[in-house]
Amino acid sequence: MPRPMIVGNWKMNNSLEQALQLVASLKDSLTPNPNAEIVVCPAFPFVIEVSRVLENSSIKIGAQNMHSAQSGAFTGEVSGSMLAGLCEYVILGHSERRSLFGETNRFINIKVVSALDNGLKPILCVGETEQERDSGNASTVVRTQVKSGLADVADITSVTIAYEPIWAIGTGKIPSQEAVHEIISHGIFEVLQEIYPDSYNIPRILYGGSVTPQNVVNFTADPLIDGVLVGGASLDYNLFSQIVALTLEAKAN
Repeated sequence: MPRPMIVGNWKMNNSLEQALQLVASLKDSLTPNPNAEIVVCPAFPFVIEVSRVLENSSIKIGAQNMHSAQSGAFTGEVSGSMLAGLCEYVILGHSERRSLFGETNRFINIKVVSALDNGLKPILCVGETEQERDSGNASTVVRTQVKSGLADVADITSVTIAYEPIWAIGTGKIPSQEAVHEIISHGIFEVLQEIYPDSYNIPRILYGGSVTPQNVVNFTADPLIDGVLVGGASLDYNLFSQIVALTLEAKAN
C-alpha cells in the first residue's frame, strides 16, 4: 500500500510572514509519521524561506507549477532545473493552468517529462468540467488526460495523480463517493494498468476539490484513493491539521 499523502496547494495566497507562520505552526503540531507524506506548495517567492523553516521536518516542499524548458526567453517562468534541490514535488496540469492559461495535454506532458528529468516528482492533475460531466464524457476526458500526461514516461515510480473535478474546486460542490470512485476506477486506475501492465508501482492517486475536515473521510475511505490535494483549507493551520489527522486515521482502518 502506498503511503497516504496530503498536499496543500496555497495557490496565489499568503504574505511571506503568513507563509512562515503557517509552516512553523504545522511543523510544531504535526507529529512526524513515517507512514505518511505531507507536502506544502507555497508560491515561488516563498519556496526557499519556507524550506528553511521546515528543515529537519518531515513536511516536504512542492512547487505549484514549472515551465517545460530548461532555460530561455520565457519571462516570468521557472524551470525544473531551477526548482531542483529547492523542492521535491511539483504540481502540473492543475485545472486553473488548463482553463486560465490554456495549457494543453501535450504541453503538460512535456512538463511531466521535464520534471522527472530534473529529479522532481510531478503531481499530475486531471479532471472534467461540469459540462463534460453532465454530457456523460467525464471518464473519457480523464482517461485522455492521464494517457496524454504520461506519454513517454516509462517509470511512474515518482508520479502522483490527483483527480480534481473542475466543477468542485473552490465551489463547495462535492461529488458523491460513488461518482469519484467510478472516475478513479475507470478513468485513472484502469488506464494505468493498460499503459503499465508490468508495473507493480501504480502511482498514488489523490482526490482534490473543496476538501474540508467535514468531507475528507468520504474520499479517503475509498481504497483507490491514497490522499488528498487541499486548496483553501490548506491556508488554515487548524483545518489542514485536521485533514491530515483524519486522512491518516481513515487510511489506517
